[in-house]
Amino acid sequence: MAYDRFVIVYLTHSGGAMFGKIISSFTSSPQDESGDDATRRRFARRAGDSCVTIIDGKIYPVENWSMGGFMIAADDRLFAVDEPFEVTMKFKLRDTILDVPHMANVVRKSQNRVAMQFQPMTKAIRDSFQQVVDDFVSRSFTDSQMS
Repeated sequence: MAYDRFVIVYLTHSGGAMFGKIISSFTSSPQDESGDDATRRRFARRAGDSCVTIIDGKIYPVENWSMGGFMIAADDRLFAVDEPFEVTMKFKLRDTILDVPHMANVVRKSQNRVAMQFQPMTKAIRDSFQQVVDDFVSRSFTDSQMS
């Protein structure tokens, strides 16, 4: 609270140019080198995993995924924004195929791409997704030691 008062007093007593710089620093968001907001994504995208998803009995290739959702290559006319779907993510791990059934909502769509956000996850679902990440890291480490 005291900090908030300090900022207000400081802004009140500083010049107009300084006021604009400080306000813009609070209202603008940091950007990474690609120009995207650095704070926009809660989870890192993953594009290197062998993965497909099954929605309404149809198989779609997954372009990328994260713990927050995924993007598929699909006819975007078949999906509506905010529409919920039962999805099964299928990952090819080193020794097995891992199926992760869950619910997701369409958040955006464009030019044969559909982005979906996972609904809140149980611990078991999070653990399954973490198993995919762990398998990838383990496989990458093994491959690096063999070359």
